[in-house]
Amino acid sequence: MPGPLDGLRVIDLSRVLAGPWATQSLADLGAEVIKIERPGTGDDTRTFAPFLPDVDGQRGESIYFLSTNRGKKSVTIDLAQPEGQEIVRRLVDTADILVENYKVGNLAKFQLDYASLSARNPRLIYCSITGFGQTGPNCARAGYDIVIQAMGGLMSITGAPDGQPMKSGVAIADILTGLYATQAILAALHERNRSGLGQFIDLALLDVQIATLANMGTEYLMTGAIPKRHGNAHGSIVPYQDFETKDGSIIIAVANDAQFARLAQIVGMPEIASEVKYKSNADRVRNREVLLKILEQKFRSRTSTEWITELDREGIPAGPINALDAVFEDPQIVARDLLVEFPGRDGRSTRVIGNPIKFSRTTTSHNLPPPKLGEHGEEVLSKVLGLSSEEILRLENNLTI
Repeated sequence: MPGPLDGLRVIDLSRVLAGPWATQSLADLGAEVIKIERPGTGDDTRTFAPFLPDVDGQRGESIYFLSTNRGKKSVTIDLAQPEGQEIVRRLVDTADILVENYKVGNLAKFQLDYASLSARNPRLIYCSITGFGQTGPNCARAGYDIVIQAMGGLMSITGAPDGQPMKSGVAIADILTGLYATQAILAALHERNRSGLGQFIDLALLDVQIATLANMGTEYLMTGAIPKRHGNAHGSIVPYQDFETKDGSIIIAVANDAQFARLAQIVGMPEIASEVKYKSNADRVRNREVLLKILEQKFRSRTSTEWITELDREGIPAGPINALDAVFEDPQIVARDLLVEFPGRDGRSTRVIGNPIKFSRTTTSHNLPPPKLGEHGEEVLSKVLGLSSEEILRLENNLTI
């Protein structure tokens, strides 16, 4: 069954994570994504370790690249050569969307900027992803996820109270920017249905990081107080954190007073739910340290499984702190079809994490495995641009593709 974006063509001039995350999402939704890569090296992430095991003495593919490039067709084109630039312009003439993450102004020298391309294709939706955006004193600077997490305040509120500021375990600024890019592109597509015109989308990693500070950023704006690090605890809700058990640790998230009353019953102290110090969440936040010492002692008395079973029975959100082996063996995860397996070109399969969106009529698609470098060059240039085998061979000989 075709995906909801079936019939749309995307030219992907992005690399590493934020842009490729957006274009992978569009591919999952049914769009045809043509990924333009540098001849010889390709996307930077093709060189990122770790790699799949060697095959016949050749280094395997980068796992990082595999994680964010399924569903795409790879074409190698040398943008430093005028003929290569013209090939990309001709591909864009046939496209609905272009995504790029070059430094501000870099593509203008190739006439691959929005002004140049929209003059040829007024319906083009052009999404530019940069570290700091198209304007402002830092617009020319390169932006990397860890720098953005630091500058955007996320690291200042992440980590143990008495420890160092910490980054997220995944490049969350990049991933969130990729998701915002997808959202913006879909909104521009909807608007194009009315106006018949595309438009330019300016997305900055730093802007996205600031926007997703959510309640923590708003707390500062409303009170002037700089939020502190709470580790795995919550600054506004108690108890909402990890607790050590007899054989490990669990997470408990008590979000309201009724849940706390049931928790008090489970730990054998029903009376604390009516104590003035703990009766409301605001009271529990004010008396956090004393209450947590009581609960910590209680939770050490039984195993994680015993606690989770009882907490779940009483409708109190709780769960284990799983390593990834437990995550992918979880029956709930298995039931949701989040694992996608592609037949391997070398006899070994490639397993990646699929798209989490579930539609009632249409579907997300995982038809194409992450591409080999330049794998679809001849197919795209012949079918999309109508180039002959002789023309393609000439471009190869001239190292244009």
